[in-house]
Amino acid sequence: MDRLKGKVAIVTGAASGIGRASAKLFAAEGAKVVCVDRAPEVKETAKAIKAAGGTAIALKADAASESDVAHAVNTAVKEFGKLDIFYANAGVSGGGKPFFELDANDWRQVLEVNLIGVFLAIKHAARVMVPNKKGSIVCTASVAGIRSGAGGGPYSASKAGVINLATTAANYLAGTNVRVNAICPGIIETGMTKPIFDYAKQRGTHDKIGQLNPLKRYGVPEEIANMALFLASDEASYVNGQHIAVDGGLTSSMPVTGRIGR
Repeated sequence: MDRLKGKVAIVTGAASGIGRASAKLFAAEGAKVVCVDRAPEVKETAKAIKAAGGTAIALKADAASESDVAHAVNTAVKEFGKLDIFYANAGVSGGGKPFFELDANDWRQVLEVNLIGVFLAIKHAARVMVPNKKGSIVCTASVAGIRSGAGGGPYSASKAGVINLATTAANYLAGTNVRVNAICPGIIETGMTKPIFDYAKQRGTHDKIGQLNPLKRYGVPEEIANMALFLASDEASYVNGQHIAVDGGLTSSMPVTGRIGR
C-alpha cells in the first residue's frame, strides 16, 4: 500500500463521490493529501483519512477561482514541501434544462468549473512541478465529451474541452517530465448522478442503469479512483496526453439492442 509513498497530492471535488474516493485511496497508498471542495463536507473526507492513519488537510475552496486554486497549491507546498499530483476532479452537471432553453449564463456556470477550473489546476500545478522536473496532473472528463447522449450540451462541451486540454497541456509541458491525462467516466453512482438513480428507483428500473455497456452495470467512485491512482503513480510514467474511458465498455461500440452470440 505504498504506490504513492512520499508524494503530495491535491484532489478537488473531494467532499464526495469520485473526489472523496480518490483522496482516501491516494492517502491509503501513502500520499499526503490536500482535499479541496467548496462544500463543507470536505472536512469529513480529511477526517476519515486521518482516522485511517493517513495525512490530509481540508480546504474549502472553489475550483473555478484562480486565487483559490493558487492558494491550494501554495498550501500543499507550505504544509508538505512540494506537489507531485494534482487531480482536477471538481465538476458540475449543469442541470437538465432543455438545450434551446439554455442561456449564456447557464453555459458560463458549467464552463467555469468544468473547463476553466481544470485549466487553472494545470497552470498552477505546473508552476511548482516544472522546476522539480516531475509531476502528474489528472483531469476528470467524461464519456459525454467523447460522444453525444451522456449529458447536457454545456456539460458535454466542457468535458470535450477537458479532453483536448489534457492533450494540448501535455504538449505545452513537453520536456518537463510533467504528465497530463484525463479520465472519462461512464455512468457512476455519485452525488451528481443521484437524480438519475433516484428516478430509476422510483420507476423500479434501478437494475437497468448502465445496461447499454458490455458489462451491463453502472460503476462506483472507487473504480474511477483506481484509474486516477494509476495515472498519478510512477507506474504510468509513460502515459501522457491521453483520455482513458472507464465506462464498462460503453464507448467501445454504438449502442445496440442485440448481440451476436447471445
